[in-house]
Amino acid sequence: MKRQYLQANAMIAVILLIQAAPSFAAENTGKKTEPVSLSALAAKADLVAIAQVKDTDYVFTRAFPSEGSAYLRTLITYKAGKPGEDIFEVYEKGLHPFECYFENPTVFEEGRRYLVFLRRNPQDPESYRGFEEGCALEIFVTKDNRYALKYPADGINLSDDLAPLVSRFEFRDNYAVVAEEDLSPAERDTLLAKDLIVAYQGNYKYTHGVDLTTARSLISADALKPGYN
Repeated sequence: MKRQYLQANAMIAVILLIQAAPSFAAENTGKKTEPVSLSALAAKADLVAIAQVKDTDYVFTRAFPSEGSAYLRTLITYKAGKPGEDIFEVYEKGLHPFECYFENPTVFEEGRRYLVFLRRNPQDPESYRGFEEGCALEIFVTKDNRYALKYPADGINLSDDLAPLVSRFEFRDNYAVVAEEDLSPAERDTLLAKDLIVAYQGNYKYTHGVDLTTARSLISADALKPGYN
């Protein structure tokens, strides 16, 4: 079963982690995270890019990652952290809403693709960290080889209203298929009622997204200037 690091799972994990490892629980301050626009997040980021997960190296606590690094390959760069940076490291510690962990692909799979917003790690300038508002929006590949943000979008506490920008797509991306056990009954029923997923080969498949060019238009040119933050 593919692990889905969604916000609901993260909140459950926080409870488990407090019971199992108080030192990790200290990472979760309890501070309420305010929604942020893509443009505002890009403005304070050092790296904005489309990237694909290559590998992860995490410590797990009760089946949830609690510390470690992911290694991603740059596909398209909008705001460069370092010149010519092909592979980069994203470090995360603790469990909290909108955490910056990534699913590790198997040797038989391509990694998931994301639009990422990252800051330099103050403890290690060779790596990056996410923001309290989140760090990544998942991307699917369409039948005609375009990129589209998964919809509904999760992973960042967004203030942008993406609903008017949503289109129906036929995805050829294997990650657009989600197993029934990876959806809560309430979430499944809501997505089905809104036609955002359909039954597909014993599972479900996402049907809508936001064209990446359209999503990119939400980010101002100034926000992507090096050193703007």
